[in-house]
Amino acid sequence: MRMRSGHFVMADEGWPGCAKSLKGVILDMCGVLYDSGEGDGVAIPGSIEAVRRLKESDLQLRFCTNETQATREKFVAKLQRLGFDISASEVFPPAPAAIAVLKDRSLRPHLLVHDGLLPEFDGVDKTNPNCVIIGDAAEYFSYQNLNEAFRVLIGLEKPVLFSLGQGKYYKETDGLKLDVGVYMKALEYACDLKAEVIGKPSPTFFQSVLNDMGLQSHEALMIGDDLLNDVGGAQHCGMKGVQVRTGKYRWPKETP
Repeated sequence: MRMRSGHFVMADEGWPGCAKSLKGVILDMCGVLYDSGEGDGVAIPGSIEAVRRLKESDLQLRFCTNETQATREKFVAKLQRLGFDISASEVFPPAPAAIAVLKDRSLRPHLLVHDGLLPEFDGVDKTNPNCVIIGDAAEYFSYQNLNEAFRVLIGLEKPVLFSLGQGKYYKETDGLKLDVGVYMKALEYACDLKAEVIGKPSPTFFQSVLNDMGLQSHEALMIGDDLLNDVGGAQHCGMKGVQVRTGKYRWPKETP
């Protein structure tokens, strides 16, 4: 599979030597399969066919996303309406991983997340919070909401901040949008702390996907539009990484 003029096309020739050991593919979603935006967003040309062809191959396929504006079930349903053959069990977003960390460490979160994600945390104790979770809250990143999260953190003896991803920006149908990493950095600076990232490019997050496939890192390929969090994160774990020229990818500026 390769890119041509911003579209997915399937390729039968020209595969690098590493493909001989390839047993699984992990796909990013926003910017690779579709562009988010009004309604369900739009599928990137060729992406539905690419997913279908991968599923027909002998490769295992998983989807790894930092999507935090909706529950996994609603997010998957949106992709299915766009025409993708995807099930919830194949999709790995950061919220379920965060809930597992909260339970393991007996933490009670203050949530600075999108309203669409709140149902994921319905079963989590949020009284008297002793940590903060920040996700892509989009329009809910108001001064009041950020300041409330700051006050929770600054009031803790040992403040803990979890960030569901650390992206700088992403692409929607009407242009680029600031991502959670920008607001994560603001809270880090204000509270003089380092956030724990749950989601890409966390090695633990990538490893959970590899464990689900039962593969070693050298047997898997990550495809994404983010050079740092998708490609770089995968390579740091020992996987191969491929950047597509869709989504947030920016074409190099020509020098005069």
